[in-house]
Amino acid sequence: MYRALWLSPLRFIVSSSSSKLTPYVSRGRGLSGIDNGAGCSCSRSVTTMIGNEFIRCQDESKILQLQIVDALRSGERQGASALLFKLIQGNYSLSADDFHDILYYCARSPDPVFVMETYSVMCKKEISLDSRSLLFIVKSLCNGGHLDKASEFIHAVREDDRISPLLPIYNFFLGACARTRSVYHASKCLELMDQRRVGKNGITYVALLKLAVFQRNLSTVNDIWKHYVNHYNLDILSLRRFIWSFTRLGDLKSAYELLQHMVYLALRGEFFVKSNRGKLHSTRLYIPVPSKDETGSEKFAFGVTDRIVDCNSSSKVALPKGHNKILAIRVLRWSFNDVIHACGQSKNSELAEQLMLQMQNLGLLPSSHTYDGFIRAVAFPEGYEYGMTLLKVMQQQNLKPYDSTLATVAAYCSKALQVDLAEHLLDQISECSYSYPFNNLLAAYDSLDQPERAVRVLARMKELKLRPDMRTYELLFSLFGNVNAPYEEGNMLSQVDCCKRINAIEMDMMRNGFQHSPISRLNVLRALGAEGMVNEMIRHLQKAENLSAHSNMYLGTPTYNIVLHSLLEANETDMVINIFKRMKSCGCPADVATYNIMIDCCSLIHSYKSACALVSMMIRDGFSPKAVTFTALMKVITKYLITILKVCCHCFSRTCYK
Repeated sequence: MYRALWLSPLRFIVSSSSSKLTPYVSRGRGLSGIDNGAGCSCSRSVTTMIGNEFIRCQDESKILQLQIVDALRSGERQGASALLFKLIQGNYSLSADDFHDILYYCARSPDPVFVMETYSVMCKKEISLDSRSLLFIVKSLCNGGHLDKASEFIHAVREDDRISPLLPIYNFFLGACARTRSVYHASKCLELMDQRRVGKNGITYVALLKLAVFQRNLSTVNDIWKHYVNHYNLDILSLRRFIWSFTRLGDLKSAYELLQHMVYLALRGEFFVKSNRGKLHSTRLYIPVPSKDETGSEKFAFGVTDRIVDCNSSSKVALPKGHNKILAIRVLRWSFNDVIHACGQSKNSELAEQLMLQMQNLGLLPSSHTYDGFIRAVAFPEGYEYGMTLLKVMQQQNLKPYDSTLATVAAYCSKALQVDLAEHLLDQISECSYSYPFNNLLAAYDSLDQPERAVRVLARMKELKLRPDMRTYELLFSLFGNVNAPYEEGNMLSQVDCCKRINAIEMDMMRNGFQHSPISRLNVLRALGAEGMVNEMIRHLQKAENLSAHSNMYLGTPTYNIVLHSLLEANETDMVINIFKRMKSCGCPADVATYNIMIDCCSLIHSYKSACALVSMMIRDGFSPKAVTFTALMKVITKYLITILKVCCHCFSRTCYK
């Protein structure tokens, strides 16, 4: 089905002053860049060698290739270049075969610069490339990050009846595009394959699926699936790749149905998988011949019932014996793990439990990776005990839990305020790249008002070289901003200590490249207000207002409420009124808490008229007075009546005196 391909002459000049690879394309008709490997198609003198002379030249060429590779391994590039020059100066005929070892090493290293130097030498000696040489060059360029140059080589390939199909070259290039997430180069390669009528095989579809998953494009995965089932028969290895794609994109339903179809094939003994150099390959031939009597949608349709294996059955089902049963079990376990992890992402505990039961019925032993996804699916903050039970089960099965598994259970324990369990689990973690389990524990200590225990958490994070995130700093301001115990008034010593703590946290936050968030700013203002540091609190508020003005945003209502409440506690009524006016002038809406604070302020200044006006504004803004509102209003009325009573008494006493 493949059309024959050939490569036009492509010359590269490697600049000695730059590492960039500059191509020069020659369009001469007398040269062919690729042949079938039998020799060179250009005109050059050919020396006929027989017997021992031919073997001697072959051995000498092989020895020089090995010496060049050894020189490259030891970092002696000048020596390797000298040996390469010696190789082409020999008095014997050379072909592309005499450079395979060099090009193969450059592909594995990778060493794109030396591979281009080798190719330049081959061009000077008018030595044609064969299919293997081209594959090694493309591999070296792709592995070295030069997709543009590799693409130029591939685009230089044209149709020629003498050349066999070069699908592995296209597949490797697409695989490199998938690894580097280069959608542009992949689309160009696919267009070229369509133009040249180059088919696809399983490796091609793997690369396309990876690109689709990177783009988060579920519709593309569905299109690839439809095209695949229309041209190929399904096996467990191909199903495993599609299951991986659907789970990464959150299509749990499709992934589950494909998993059940995989189990159906495995129970029938249709394994079709082998291992080669540590990689799994399908033993089926990929012959893209569409069936005449049924389409792909009829071969497999999502939602079929006759191929869904009963997950709720408690009876064990043994997989049939076969040559590749062990490999098939490995593939099945991988796919079960993918779907169980998808259940963990969507918190589908019911399906996760069904899949664990099905694994047991099939004789598939859960691994640590299996439990990692299963615990995410079934353990919730209110059911952290189940997570601890599963950790004990893993211990009984001699399975070491992943660090992510311990972190997940520790986070659930922290949310349930089981801080001792959470701290014990976090102490067992050897490596962690995310701070959320430690943040949850800090939040639990904040709720329990135990800042002294939070110090150990910070020390543990430092020991793991874990960088704090913004949530960490928000919690640190809440934990360590307040020096005194709750309901204790601040003094001069506590205020100095509070300023030192806040400044230290702010400096560390700036060193890690973070600016104040609304929550961290609010926590700082709350801490300063609790210590009675009015001037410092107003300074932080003004700084936040200036930053918000530059970003065309206003501070949140909770921030102003914290400041207003702290000023009211300090009997700074004039400042309360000024801040309220600034709040209204900048367009920040007031809420119920704001109006209650201001009505309380009216009770201090004995302004019954202002309190009534605030109640009117509150109702006009759509807020209904609450019990707290009426309590504050009664304070105002009581003090207003007391004032009136005092005036009446004074007037009455003066009248009596006269």
